[in-house]
Amino acid sequence: MRITGLETWAHTMKLAEPYSIANESFDRAENVFLRILTDTGPAGLGCAAPDFGVTGENAQTVLAAIDGAVREHLPGMNPLRTLQVLDAIEADLADQPSALAAVDMALYDLLARVAGLPLWVLLGGYRDHIVTSVTIGILPAAETVERARDLAAQGFRALKLKGGRDVDDDIERVLRVREAVGAGMELRFDANQGYDSATALRFIDRTRAARLELVEQPTPVSRPDALGRVSSGSHLAVMADEGLQTLRDAFRIAAGEQADMVNIKLMKVGGIAAATRINAVARAARLEAMVGCMDESALAIAGGLHFALAHKNVMYADLDGHFDLLDDPAAGAVLLEDGVLRPTGRAGLGFDF
Repeated sequence: MRITGLETWAHTMKLAEPYSIANESFDRAENVFLRILTDTGPAGLGCAAPDFGVTGENAQTVLAAIDGAVREHLPGMNPLRTLQVLDAIEADLADQPSALAAVDMALYDLLARVAGLPLWVLLGGYRDHIVTSVTIGILPAAETVERARDLAAQGFRALKLKGGRDVDDDIERVLRVREAVGAGMELRFDANQGYDSATALRFIDRTRAARLELVEQPTPVSRPDALGRVSSGSHLAVMADEGLQTLRDAFRIAAGEQADMVNIKLMKVGGIAAATRINAVARAARLEAMVGCMDESALAIAGGLHFALAHKNVMYADLDGHFDLLDDPAAGAVLLEDGVLRPTGRAGLGFDF
């Protein structure tokens, strides 16, 4: 089997409900889709969801990267030799992790299609479903509570609240949401680097009654020592997110005991192969992992889901980036029921356009 060509196209999707985090607001997402063509039949599908604030990319840079280094190296290669193909382009795409993730995803999709297996089975097959959290952006307290009640009524079992702009407002919103949704709902909080260590510890102490499950990246990535101070001084699990983008980051976080958990996003680390290496470091360090996402088409979410299902220490999923996307061409690539995500059951990523 040989790669004969590539097809790429960008697609902009508006958000049904625009949202805000500590340092940005979003009302649309632009993803890039990739199809790897072969000489013997099946094609592999991948998707890039660039986020300039996290990955330093946009749709145009992703398209340029694929039309450049990827199109230069891949034709004629055997797509079933996944790591060999990725090795040929990793150096050129070192600063384009979501572009690399799209190629990686398409290669793994193709490999599993040829094997006739869903990708999660081929990768390890540890579980066949996982609960996902759903995110509530920064809103006034009353609107946050209303949104939380609505999501609980829809069957979601885990909520993630965004914050990081005003710690007193964040404390109020967390406590009021817990009161509104009751003890059975899992609550998580993401400050998106908005606090210093003292403020983060204050937030954690003041919200103790809300029984948060974890707090995600409360301090700036430029101050890894601050994250470590929060982790060591807190009763609550502290997760590294923006501070984890490379294998070297994983070693640093683990060796320095800077966090209790890590958030692995395929788009920021460069795909399934890179995520597997990072997760191995996390597991060796006895760090639990969550698989997260950007604002991603359901095709990209499927990549994260299949990876999450394959690994024992991936205890959490935050794979909600497709929920509010309008006109997603890959709608249906994953299945959602009562807050639980499942793959479609078909070979590969389980989706065809």
